[in-house]
Amino acid sequence: MIAKPREQSHSLFYAVTMIYWFALYMYMPILGPYVQHLGGSLQMVGLVVGSYGLTQMLLRIPLGILSDKLQKRRIFITIGVGLAMTSSVGMGLVTNPLLVLAFRSLAGAAAATWVTFTVLFSSYFRPEEAPKAMGIIVFYTSLGQMLATSMGGFVADYLSWQAPFIIGGLVGMIGLVLSTRIPETQIEKQTVKIQELLQVGKDPILLSVAFLAILFQCITFSTIYGFTPSHAVAIGASRSQLSILALISSLPAAYTALRSGVWAERFGERRLLVIAFLIIATFSMMIPFTTNLWVLYITQGLGGFGRGVIFPVLMGLSIKSVVAERRATAMGFFQSIYALGMFGGPVLVGFIGDRLSLSGGFIAVGVIGLMATILAHGLLSKTRLEDNLVTTKIQA
Repeated sequence: MIAKPREQSHSLFYAVTMIYWFALYMYMPILGPYVQHLGGSLQMVGLVVGSYGLTQMLLRIPLGILSDKLQKRRIFITIGVGLAMTSSVGMGLVTNPLLVLAFRSLAGAAAATWVTFTVLFSSYFRPEEAPKAMGIIVFYTSLGQMLATSMGGFVADYLSWQAPFIIGGLVGMIGLVLSTRIPETQIEKQTVKIQELLQVGKDPILLSVAFLAILFQCITFSTIYGFTPSHAVAIGASRSQLSILALISSLPAAYTALRSGVWAERFGERRLLVIAFLIIATFSMMIPFTTNLWVLYITQGLGGFGRGVIFPVLMGLSIKSVVAERRATAMGFFQSIYALGMFGGPVLVGFIGDRLSLSGGFIAVGVIGLMATILAHGLLSKTRLEDNLVTTKIQA
């Protein structure tokens, strides 16, 4: 029987989680405009933003398998915080868009370790509480991201373009030290066969939610974490106002992430996902038609309600039917697959933006959101989810 860590251990985990994401997101409100400031095209902006997803896609499955094989989680968390710190400082010190691309790719390597954060935290809870655990950890993720993005633009405006990157790295140093004190949970040691671990990726619910997550990340990293700031600048936003935009977008997402577990139990995961995808599709399509900054604030704030729901619900479903000693592998498959959306979405919108218009890119993203709405209803049928829950109870 695994003993739950003391309350202060939970608080430590929350602190490290927030710092980790702070280091990765301090510069996000200005990243696209910063690349353009250094002379990069819209396509280069797409590559820089998307490279974060590419390295995650390549590394998350091996990290999940290695973590399960070693039965270790904390060491990967420490490595992740260290890489987040290094990549942030690196982007602030270089002046060539290609070097920014290289350090942004390193940020993706840092984010690849998120698989061990989620699995270690979920081990503090019973298997059937997976959605609840994911809602809590995504809430603290959102807090870290929200604090960072609400500061980044102001720091850039009042200090320099480079300041958000340097400050993000310095804060990351604190998280690096704290991460070494996170309690590890003990999992019964077993002989792990690679073939068995690869079988985890064949779970139908895991594959379904991973595909939906691809579409979700495609939308998110093409809009608020990608080209929405560029559109805001085009209609007159300052660097400080980019932080306000990020804050208004993040606040509703943080709230709905915390409530997502309760709502999933009350209304069902499928219904919740359908509504949330419809919300983000609608407000993504509205971006190119906003010529007033306050209208843009409102649309992205409303879209945040949908974004906050989707991610924790999909994360919870991805490991809900998997036994404890295979959860890092399942989460690794899930996060590696959805990283395709982080890469593909920004690259696609950047390509469309350079050759047609940025407005066309936003419309394409909205269509992807509508596709996800339909697929969420079809792929996650009530029968499949109920069968999955029965499997969970048997394995637990």
